[in-house]
Amino acid sequence: MRIAIVTGGAQGIGKGVVCHLLDRGWAVAAFDKDDEALGDLAAERTSPHLMTHAVDVADEAGMAQAFAVLAQWQAGLGTGAGLDLLVSNAGIADPHSGPIEDLALAEWRKWQDSHVTGAFLAVRGAIPALRQRKGSIVFVASSRAVQSEPDTEAYAAAKGALCAMTHALAISLGPDIRVNAVLPGWIETRDWQKPARREAVRQRPVDRRQHPAGRVGVPGDIAATVEFLASEGAGFITGQELVVDGGMTRKMIYAP
Repeated sequence: MRIAIVTGGAQGIGKGVVCHLLDRGWAVAAFDKDDEALGDLAAERTSPHLMTHAVDVADEAGMAQAFAVLAQWQAGLGTGAGLDLLVSNAGIADPHSGPIEDLALAEWRKWQDSHVTGAFLAVRGAIPALRQRKGSIVFVASSRAVQSEPDTEAYAAAKGALCAMTHALAISLGPDIRVNAVLPGWIETRDWQKPARREAVRQRPVDRRQHPAGRVGVPGDIAATVEFLASEGAGFITGQELVVDGGMTRKMIYAP
């Protein structure tokens, strides 16, 4: 049985990836700092092949404990050692940090720690197990690593760092471990939140027209891409950044 870790796996895109992999026969460990959301996920997807663990991915001791719990869970499942996939998805989802001249250093560090430090600790902890199965790493970056709105510097810098980590790690860890990044565009996640935050989805025709594909993205679009990048069919793909945005970043938009 294939084994995956998904950080930030309790809501949004991460939850979409967790559910997609479970549906395709994977065993999945969902790491997330939101205990309530993890409980909701476990209640929705009652399966011995799902492990949920509450951890702040930027906490070194917490992540060490999370990997120890993972090893115990795998031993109980009888899947054997090793890991097939790490999906590094955790991080502050809100891209807007306000004017940079007003941004406190502590707030800046929150974005970097949640995305970049968390990714570092997840990768460092997963490498020995990934090597055992010649697995792969997929970073969930963002199309905001290559284009921006005003006042999003902290988020853009964090996502850009994940893209840089992608090619650096692909060189360092190859050929045993492949490393790629998915750069989602506008992905609708309001209906993939925990019940207390879940919202009905309403999109305007103009929202759909912004996308050459004719619609806004859904978590399943990213999950399917992650699954492909972890597959044998992607065995010659490493160090790459794949934008999944319905073509939005390729469309020229002129102000009226």
